[in-house]
Amino acid sequence: MKFNWVEKRKKFNNNLSHNLNFAIKIRIIVAMPQVLLKEKILFIINPNSGTRFKGDLPEIIQQQIDKAIFDVEVLITRYKGEATEIVQQKLTEGYCYFIAVGGDGTVNEIAKVLINTQAILGIIPVGSGNGLARHLKIPLTVNKALQIINNLKTESIDCGIINSIPFFCTCGVGFDALIGEKFDQKKRRGLLTYIKTVFSEFFNYNPETYRIVIDNEQEIVRNAFLITFANASQYGNNAFIAPKADIYDGKLDLCILSPFRFYTAPFIGMRLFTGKIDKSSLVFSKQARKIVLKREGDGIIHIDGETLIQGKDIELSVVSRGLRVLIP
Repeated sequence: MKFNWVEKRKKFNNNLSHNLNFAIKIRIIVAMPQVLLKEKILFIINPNSGTRFKGDLPEIIQQQIDKAIFDVEVLITRYKGEATEIVQQKLTEGYCYFIAVGGDGTVNEIAKVLINTQAILGIIPVGSGNGLARHLKIPLTVNKALQIINNLKTESIDCGIINSIPFFCTCGVGFDALIGEKFDQKKRRGLLTYIKTVFSEFFNYNPETYRIVIDNEQEIVRNAFLITFANASQYGNNAFIAPKADIYDGKLDLCILSPFRFYTAPFIGMRLFTGKIDKSSLVFSKQARKIVLKREGDGIIHIDGETLIQGKDIELSVVSRGLRVLIP
């Protein structure tokens, strides 16, 4: 039988071609998940937060974000509350990462939609106080904050609830709520404006009496200058109203500041900014999972730097580890 070299060579070439095509297909299939797993990320910029110029932020974001990981979209809000509407819509479109580019109010608008979901919050802190970002040690420079996002390190934090309204940093009643309302009416933002507002309102303020029930066990009645319920340790600008607050412990820190004379204000301020306010004899502190507060009538409350009117009865609770956040 004559050996047919031509036929053998054709068969060999056909097998080689088949094997090469198979190898190429395998390599394509292996490479495809890198494209398919690209995450949708949405940056929501609040142009009215803080004092920083924000016209350059979309370009900086596009330059610095890792596009091998993310499919990027940047939106700028036009009115208060629009960030919440945007997030609700984008969740249905498969977005996983939502980045608040603003202050604590912007964070609140976005984060409250993300509670108990798999979506993840990021923060570019360009607001007036940036209390939550400071507590989480997120850098205040845009480029460094963007690097935190690129690193994809995630942790779940607690969320506070006051009268069914979520908060993530602090909320409260009394003088700081009044100041929050007045500050929100100012055309200029920033720490200096806040301090001027405090001094202008101090002498006309009348402290109120409150009845407070803590974890259905302890009841106290206090005449208070202010009462803060803290999930994080500070209001913002490193003003530590609850220095020992732990955003992972499933508890709120109740802080009651008694009325005081004006000449003691500098000492209270010093303790506030050095993280020692809880050592003051004027301050009552307590951790709790549930708090009920009753006051004389309807009034202002502040929630993450924003103010609104609520009734005389106020209930607070915690959603333990209810929000996923990108952290350093």
